[in-house]
Amino acid sequence: MQHDASGTPCTAGRLIFLVGPSGSGKDSLIDAARAKLASQGIEIARRVITRSAEAKGESAQGVTPEQFEVMRKAGDFAMDWQANGLQYGIPAQIDDWLQAGRPVLVNGSRGYLAEARRRYPDLLAIRLQVAPQVLRQRLMARGRETPEEIERRLQRGAQLQEGIDPQVQVLDNSTSLEHAVTALLDLLREQGLMKAPGQGCPR
Repeated sequence: MQHDASGTPCTAGRLIFLVGPSGSGKDSLIDAARAKLASQGIEIARRVITRSAEAKGESAQGVTPEQFEVMRKAGDFAMDWQANGLQYGIPAQIDDWLQAGRPVLVNGSRGYLAEARRRYPDLLAIRLQVAPQVLRQRLMARGRETPEEIERRLQRGAQLQEGIDPQVQVLDNSTSLEHAVTALLDLLREQGLMKAPGQGCPR
């Protein structure tokens, strides 16, 4: 953990739970902010996913459903859920990081947010928001799904958005990735999880 000149920790052990619809740019946002987050002692959890293609896209660990179940039963995950036909696991290592006083950023799931908050009551929930027309264009350009599947995904996303926790902080990623990164870093500073440029650690 980093400290300032007086020995005060620069960061606190708090879970940062990033959610948002597929295509909103969560992976791109995390990758673009990775170096700055690391410089502040913020850990980024590497997900375990039961599809090698998606794991490859976000530097996650791809496993078979059988391997995932073995890991789950062995207690290898702090959190795990299913979404869009895939299984996602967050390594139990995040609990060690949190106990050591380091914030941890997790690429999470909107459907799992309530359970995540039950397990980590002080978590900071952040939703990456994208205008529907922009999200539709991104999903079509990605080419993973049919137009019908994309429309169903958009409808599901709208339903989840209506029921989202009002305490969730919202970031917009409808324009440039640079804008979203700046907004994320500003929010983390406001929450006391990062220090401002040229200043000591947040207290």
